[in-house]
Amino acid sequence: MTNDELKNRTKQFSLLILNLVEKMPNSISSRVVINQLAKSATSVGANYRAVCRARSDKEFVAKLNIVLEEVDETQFWLEIITEMNWLSKSELEFPLKESSELVAIFVSTLKTVNNRLNNK
Repeated sequence: MTNDELKNRTKQFSLLILNLVEKMPNSISSRVVINQLAKSATSVGANYRAVCRARSDKEFVAKLNIVLEEVDETQFWLEIITEMNWLSKSELEFPLKESSELVAIFVSTLKTVNNRLNNK
């Protein structure tokens, strides 16, 4: 997957989550989760763009770790929503799958880059 394709995919992920939070019930506890979820999900795409502008391998790894943390946090909030039954399992199926795939992509990328850096 190219940088541009992943930029688009992370932006689409942000939009997916923003559309999802619009369907959430309005309660004190759900508003807390909505805010956290929206912040972490939109941060994935925004921070991935910063990864693409990294000036060194060390900066690339540091910034990509932030992206990984944000997508993992997003996945956490999606799991909370699932367990609270705020949305149907069918509404959450694709966002959970996409967050898992993004985690796998970023973990794999970090392993590859870290192996390359350790072998220099």
